[in-house]
Amino acid sequence: MAYQAFYRVYRPQSFREMSGQSHVKRTLQNALLADKTTHAYLFSGPRGTGKTSTAKIFAKALNCEHAPTDEPCNECATCKSISNGSHPDVIEFDAASNSKVEEMREIIEKVRFAPASARYKVYIIDEVHMLSTSAFNALLKTLEEPPAHVVFILATTEPHKIPATIISRCQRFDFKRLSSNDILERMKIVLEDIALPYDEQALKVIAKSAAGGMRDALSMLDQVVSFSGESLTLDDALFVTGSISQDIFYELAQSLADKDVAKVLAMLEQLMDEGKDAVRLSEDLITFFRDLLLIQTAPDLGDLLELATTDEKFKSLANNFSMDTLYSYIDILSKTQQEMRLSLHSKVYLETALLKMSQSQSVIPTNTGTFSDVSIPEVAELQSKLTVLETLVHQMQQGDHVVQQQAPPKQRQHAKLTSKFNVPVGRIQEVLKVATKRDIQTVKNAWVDVLHQLPKSQSALLEDSEPVAASESAFVIKFKYEIHCQMAADNKELVSNFVQYMAGVTGKIYDIVFVPENSWQKIRTDFIQHHNMDRKSEHEETVGEQTSEVVQSILVEEQQSSEDPLVSEAEKLFGKDFVKIEE
Repeated sequence: MAYQAFYRVYRPQSFREMSGQSHVKRTLQNALLADKTTHAYLFSGPRGTGKTSTAKIFAKALNCEHAPTDEPCNECATCKSISNGSHPDVIEFDAASNSKVEEMREIIEKVRFAPASARYKVYIIDEVHMLSTSAFNALLKTLEEPPAHVVFILATTEPHKIPATIISRCQRFDFKRLSSNDILERMKIVLEDIALPYDEQALKVIAKSAAGGMRDALSMLDQVVSFSGESLTLDDALFVTGSISQDIFYELAQSLADKDVAKVLAMLEQLMDEGKDAVRLSEDLITFFRDLLLIQTAPDLGDLLELATTDEKFKSLANNFSMDTLYSYIDILSKTQQEMRLSLHSKVYLETALLKMSQSQSVIPTNTGTFSDVSIPEVAELQSKLTVLETLVHQMQQGDHVVQQQAPPKQRQHAKLTSKFNVPVGRIQEVLKVATKRDIQTVKNAWVDVLHQLPKSQSALLEDSEPVAASESAFVIKFKYEIHCQMAADNKELVSNFVQYMAGVTGKIYDIVFVPENSWQKIRTDFIQHHNMDRKSEHEETVGEQTSEVVQSILVEEQQSSEDPLVSEAEKLFGKDFVKIEE
């Protein structure tokens, strides 16, 4: 007898042998036992998930000599003839190669004839979405009112291409992708049946490459068995499937942690020379860093790991990265993967992603609650500033009100005047002279998006800040606390990142001017007063619309801040002409 592929030899012959799809099996078996089967079924789902096999098993259970039963016996003449495809009352129809209306009419003409030897005449139409519109129209009436002895089973991988009128006349079952464990167990049965020793890690590689399809898994297993010798090894599976061993991923991740850019790019070049696909490699890297996240957050869920294991070396590797770093790696690779699908230079995109990952900031928490300075030289300085900030906040919470009562008014005023932060009054006034409502609205619209792109250590400094004035080339950021203002102004990396991300969102490159809230109030008041004096002069008439616009916007803002919110709401509801304010 000619050799048959694994996926044909080990096709399930009963519901018991089916892998996964428990929701489908239970529903069909209950209907069979209660004799409440309907006339039309639609099986939809990805390839290799058991749609056609389930249709054949269901046809055998319907016509089994021991019916009604929830399992075909596979021993009677009817079950055997359906299994080998020779039964005249179970007709398999391939819509991909018979999509014309003439073929469909030929089937419909034979529907009215009674079964030759079985209880039901079963029509299994595979890839039904390939039928033409005329063929669907011809099938519609028969599908709506078929004879009592006919059952239609439609199978498709693309249900969205089937007319709604057809779907509404069927019981629909959605087949899901099989889990790696289901595929793994099935492959073990196959290898034990042929008495071939195997490495379980090799089977995991095949199961992952199958992407939830049992037929794909058995086809690859067949190929690996032909390639291997006396036993199925991990190297055989990696070579045939084109996958990468976990040791390679370990070395690559370790090189990223060590900031060894040269080794990272050299390893990528070697993988490309071996014929690896860049898009597939990016997917595997995402899966690997996801495994490292699982090891950190849920070490007990070792069964969910795909490329890493619970060995001590992978636990140690996972602890070399902070969770934020792993999240950023996955985010970078995901965005790169989308760009790679639209480009012919996928390798360049992957190289760029790895460079970005190797140069990204990673803050690693230590057991003492501080931050390690392994990858960020400025972390120690930032930590000291945060310590000072925590001390000041604690003092404000515990005894600031007592200090305010005991300190003379002159001393408090003197403390405000002797500020450590050098406020750039001249730069702020230059911005105010040419600031407009349109510019400040542009900055405010982009503010949240830019904060989300910044690292958490930088966005935290801007938590109590907001843009208050903007021109075409610069904007002013007001800080609630002076120490935050000082720390943000001293952080050159924050300024650089903020300018870069703001340019990415708005398309404009801005200069940033920092100012504490108390200083901003004084500067704004002085500017408004100075403007009111200048408006009386003739020179004011030729200044231009921009200056008038910004000062008018500031005056409106000042007026709105002093208005009673109840009065404002009443004026919005009834109009200013109908609202009279009485003291």
